[in-house]
Amino acid sequence: MWRGDHVAVKLLVEDFARYLYLPRLAGPEVLAQAIRDGMALLTWQTDTFGYAESYDEGGGRYRGLRGGQVMSLSADSPGLLVKPDVARRQMDAETATPTPGGPTTGPTPGGGGATGPGAGPGTAKPSLPVQPKRFHGTVTLDPTRVGRDSSRIAEEVIAHLVGLVGSTVTVTLEIEAKIPSGATDSVVRTVTENSRTLKFSQQGFEKD
Repeated sequence: MWRGDHVAVKLLVEDFARYLYLPRLAGPEVLAQAIRDGMALLTWQTDTFGYAESYDEGGGRYRGLRGGQVMSLSADSPGLLVKPDVARRQMDAETATPTPGGPTTGPTPGGGGATGPGAGPGTAKPSLPVQPKRFHGTVTLDPTRVGRDSSRIAEEVIAHLVGLVGSTVTVTLEIEAKIPSGATDSVVRTVTENSRTLKFSQQGFEKD
């Protein structure tokens, strides 16, 4: 769906109305609600997108950039959806403002690195409890309520893991469908094309 690092909301509405391989929507407001839901997720940096009011070509930056916020938005909004990694880089760059002459870290010149009662040569450091280094989990979702259930999982589980310093979180969605009556040609064509567009690493139908 991207046009470079962003896509206009109005253009995205037109895409869903024009391209048959995209999901059929009851109306533009359905897409607007999905955008609002995606913006409100705490895991927007990995799962959805950022939002900007406009793009400054001369300055090479997005105006009114935000992410992970509840906001009001309609299908005819003039705003842009921004790739999450691009939005995060701009936010980090604009908030990283070191204070000149601020405090420095490290030991005081001419002094030791440890202070306080009991500190000094030969003092044993207290042992820290070993903390868990990995987490894994598997859950079966109701196929009729995937959006609702996955949103809860993102907010109540994934968001806490992503928030840990230095953590690397990988989320994989696995789909297995058994179709006794067989899939029609139109369904095979639509699912295959949408899977490619959504960059599935593996996908395919089997006759056995």
